[in-house]
Amino acid sequence: MEKASLIRRQLKEKGQLIMPGVYDALSAKIACRADFEVIFITGYSLSATLLGEPDFGLLTQTEVVDAAQRICGVVDIPVIVDADTGYGNAVNVTRTVHDLLRAGAAGMFMEDQVWPKRCGHMRGKQVIALQEQLKKLHAAMEARKDNDFFIVARTDARQALGLGDAIERGIAFKQAGADAVFIEAPQSKDEMREISRKVPGPLVANMIERGDTPLMGPQELKDLGFQLVVWPLAPVYAVAKSLTDVYSTLRREGSTIPVLERLMPFNDFNEVVGLNEKYAIDAKYKG
Repeated sequence: MEKASLIRRQLKEKGQLIMPGVYDALSAKIACRADFEVIFITGYSLSATLLGEPDFGLLTQTEVVDAAQRICGVVDIPVIVDADTGYGNAVNVTRTVHDLLRAGAAGMFMEDQVWPKRCGHMRGKQVIALQEQLKKLHAAMEARKDNDFFIVARTDARQALGLGDAIERGIAFKQAGADAVFIEAPQSKDEMREISRKVPGPLVANMIERGDTPLMGPQELKDLGFQLVVWPLAPVYAVAKSLTDVYSTLRREGSTIPVLERLMPFNDFNEVVGLNEKYAIDAKYKG
C-alpha cells in the first residue's frame, strides 16, 4: 500500500492520528522508533536547526526538499512535509509537488499566506485571495497525477481576516478536493467547535505549547472533531532546553558528570543511528 493511502486507512481505522514534528534524519529515526504512524517535517524547526533562524519565510524550496529526501530515506513510515506556500504561484507549486514525490514524501501541507510567510502563531500574517489559493491547490492536485499524495490545505485567515473567512476558505478547500483541512490558530475551544461543525474533515489541530490555540489531549480534540493532531515544536523545544542545560553545565563545571544520567548512553545512541548494520556491511566486504 502506498504511504498516503496508508494514512487514509489508519485515519479510518483509528479515528485520529498523532503526528510529531521532525526536522532531520536523527529526529525522524527516533520518532519512528517511538512507533508513530506518520511524522511531519516542520518548517519552524527546520528553519531553526538548519539556519538558526525563525520561521519567517527564510527557508527555500530546495532546502525543504533536501531535508525531505534525507528524512524519507531513513524511515519507512509516511512523511508529510510542511511546504509553506508552495514557494510561489501555481507553477512553483507544481514543481514542489514533483520534487516532494521524488524525495519520497507521502504528502504536504500548503498554506495561503502572502510570501514571505511566517509561523502561524506569529503576528502580522497576510493571506492571498481565495481564488488564487484555489488555483494553487488545483495545481497541486493535478501535479500529483496518478501518484498517491496526501494534500493538507491550510489557511491562516483566522488572524488575517477573521474566523468566518477562515471557515469559508476551509469549506472551499475541501470542495476543491483537499485530503484534509487545516485552519491555523483558532483561539478557543468554541472556535474549534464552530470549525468542526461547518468544515468537512478530516481536520488538523496544531498543538503548539504556549501558542494561540488551547493545548489539549487527543480525546478532547477528537470530541471537538479533529482527526489529525500535529505536535510540531515540542521536540525542538526539548532539544533546545537540553542543549542549553548541558552547555551551561559543561561551561560551569568543566564536565558533564552532573548531567550524565540525562544523556543517552553511547551504545544506545549507536543503536539509534544503526552502527551495528554498518559493522555488518564492513565485515561482509572487508578484504
